[in-house]
Amino acid sequence: MTIGSTNPNNRGIDALLPTEIAEKAEAIGIQKTRLDVLSLLALAILAGAFIALGAMFATTVLAGADGVLPFGLSRLLAGIAFCLGLILVILGGAELFTGNTLMVMAWAAGKVRLHEMLRAWLIVYIGNFIGAIGTAMLVFLSGQYLSGQGAVANVALKLALDKATLPFDHALFLGSLCNVLVCLAVWLAFGARTTSDKVLAVLFPVSAFVVAGFEHSVANMYLIPLGLFMKAWGPADLWTQIGVNSADYGVLTWPVFFSSLIPVTIGNIIGGGGLVGGVYWFIYLRIRQ
Repeated sequence: MTIGSTNPNNRGIDALLPTEIAEKAEAIGIQKTRLDVLSLLALAILAGAFIALGAMFATTVLAGADGVLPFGLSRLLAGIAFCLGLILVILGGAELFTGNTLMVMAWAAGKVRLHEMLRAWLIVYIGNFIGAIGTAMLVFLSGQYLSGQGAVANVALKLALDKATLPFDHALFLGSLCNVLVCLAVWLAFGARTTSDKVLAVLFPVSAFVVAGFEHSVANMYLIPLGLFMKAWGPADLWTQIGVNSADYGVLTWPVFFSSLIPVTIGNIIGGGGLVGGVYWFIYLRIRQ
């Protein structure tokens, strides 16, 4: 029996059909808006920490591969490593802002009100921020960034600087493209039946956005603060190891970080809510209204 079969006797093992995924996404969106504030916030903090752990993994892998492997291949390895974050979110159970932009489907279907959706987004965004920046502080305090004789720190600092100083329009469109792929990964995972199915559903879309250099708001809540922590409090011998000094990162500041989140966040909403959630609502759920 092929995947997507309509034979009811085999629906327990087959992946869900796109129409069924759309209905599931709508139902999950409704459920999320009904969670109490503390539960939603706690789940969001977990998701921020999970994405941060994926970013930490990817940064470490990239530090080992950069300059050794070709550009695309080193980014592919980092992308596969970063998948850890979304795998933990989906399988471990957590609330991620970028994936939650799919709640647009429940709103467009008239099943939740606009203020309910925006309330859930705000709580999750705040929780993701707490989890991501808290993990960045823990990674800094642990000294993990000093691994590889400063190689990890060097990559982390460059990533932080590059992401914080993107032009507004580039950050907006990179954020949009990123969340198209993230929400497609979530969409495919909704249709999966087993743990291995869900992992495979995440692997290629998420790896693709990392390889392409797209922008994920929650990942940036870890990557840029980690760079800021290193710039402010990194040991003197670190700068000697990597051949630069903190003054070279003078443009990397907290105001720049917060301003850089704006276009990426807007782009994530456009990509996930509009280009994935909105399109799939139009195709599969609009006709019911």
